[in-house]
Amino acid sequence: MSYEPFPTGQAPLVPRDDERNWAMASHVLSFVSAWFALGLFAPLIVMLVKGGSSPFVRRHAVESLNFQINALVYTVVFGLLIFLGIGLVLLPLYGVFYVVCVITGTVRASQGVDYRYPLTLRLIS
Repeated sequence: MSYEPFPTGQAPLVPRDDERNWAMASHVLSFVSAWFALGLFAPLIVMLVKGGSSPFVRRHAVESLNFQINALVYTVVFGLLIFLGIGLVLLPLYGVFYVVCVITGTVRASQGVDYRYPLTLRLIS
């Protein structure tokens, strides 16, 4: 399945400042709330509050939500792999990967462009 950020035949619209702020919030707030194991609630709330009024905000919120769901699964799996020893390496590496991806998503949202998280299964569309 190929990803087209904009419907065929339509020119991309430049997002307004408030749209960029809400899109950034879907990434940043997930990072903040992840410290309390609630990382997926921030993008879900952003999607429900502003996703219906802005396709740009919805795309970022959905992408962040998908990443947070995947991050939860990866963290649990790597946490269980600690008992085999490999989790001691994978968990910190994934932590660095997580931080870099969330920061990159936030920066891309602030620039008004779409961002696709790597290594993410798109469960929500």
